[in-house]
Amino acid sequence: MRKKIAILGSTGSIGKTTLKIIEKKVNLFEVNTLIANKNFKDISIQIKKFKPKLFLISDKSTYLKIKKKFPKSKTKFINNFQELSLSKKDIDITISAIPGIKGLEPTIIYVKKSKKVLLANKESVICGWNIIKKVATKYRTKIIPIDSEHFSIYKLLQNHHASEVKKIYITASGGPFLNLKKDKFKYIKPKNAIRHPKWNMGKKISVDSATLMNKILELIEANKIFNYKLNDFKIIIHPQSLVHAIIKFKSGITKFLYHEPDMSIPIANAIFDSKMDFDYIKKNNIDLAPSLDFFEVDEKKFPIIGIIPKLNKYISTPIVINAANEILVDQFLKKKISFNAIISSLFLVLKDKNYKKYAIKKPSNLNIIYEIDQWSRNTAKTIIENN
Repeated sequence: MRKKIAILGSTGSIGKTTLKIIEKKVNLFEVNTLIANKNFKDISIQIKKFKPKLFLISDKSTYLKIKKKFPKSKTKFINNFQELSLSKKDIDITISAIPGIKGLEPTIIYVKKSKKVLLANKESVICGWNIIKKVATKYRTKIIPIDSEHFSIYKLLQNHHASEVKKIYITASGGPFLNLKKDKFKYIKPKNAIRHPKWNMGKKISVDSATLMNKILELIEANKIFNYKLNDFKIIIHPQSLVHAIIKFKSGITKFLYHEPDMSIPIANAIFDSKMDFDYIKKNNIDLAPSLDFFEVDEKKFPIIGIIPKLNKYISTPIVINAANEILVDQFLKKKISFNAIISSLFLVLKDKNYKKYAIKKPSNLNIIYEIDQWSRNTAKTIIENN
């Protein structure tokens, strides 16, 4: 029997990569559910090619255009999550890859509906991990992180007890400005920041890589998923982007996980539980590995590193940081603020007089999470307007 697959964020890079993998093993999988926003062209292609049983299109105008274009399609089109059937465990594998906090609610819904959820939405973990974990335990759903760093940590920690671990290193490429002098950062333009030297990613995450904010978010995510103390983790620069995590054990042994900078590797390994011959990319020539470099983060170039001691000060600080950063990156991409202002403005949000009031709120349900998130977004906008 073919396994039923759901992809939350099917028109994004993770969603498309997953569909390429499934396409190669079409006899093993049935694309049951796809969820997308407003990429009319890609949604149309996916309907024709994969014929999903259900397609949720969250943008109303795109939803109406698709219904008009495919009046006789066997695919059921819906426009909101309230229309979803909540029958238990009708999905074998869900890939959660809707970017931003808007991916949290659908992730929780599909944790209930799925046997296994592959998590690529770090904001869901950062903002709502307690809820996701609670629901996963109740519904006996297996959760596997598929960001390359977290999947690597997940694999490296298998068959090891927490008491064996001395340090967990999360690697960062350093982004496009690793070798740019600090005094040149004020001239950085959006078109430069979205050109990542190793990974093909969306604009927002590419800017996060350029500021190193993506590593702060990954650090928070790893702290929550693997339940190690914040001090057990360290961010280091590794420009080749071939080693995605390193674990130093108390025994004196250090292990790392190496693979080409291609997301199809962690996704395919998570889908097949690492039980397959990997033929999805032509690279992966470990015999031809170049020299591997690792070094400390330059905090003058990447001042966001200074936020690490503040991450666990209050329970909802991560939600505040994530929300403010989304607004600030968006404003940079729209050329409303400078590259340097992304991080300097973020620190100002944490100095706001109402920061503690919201940061101490326990994120026990979606309404509280959205309240904290909205306050942070509004505060970031106010800071931009006043500077």
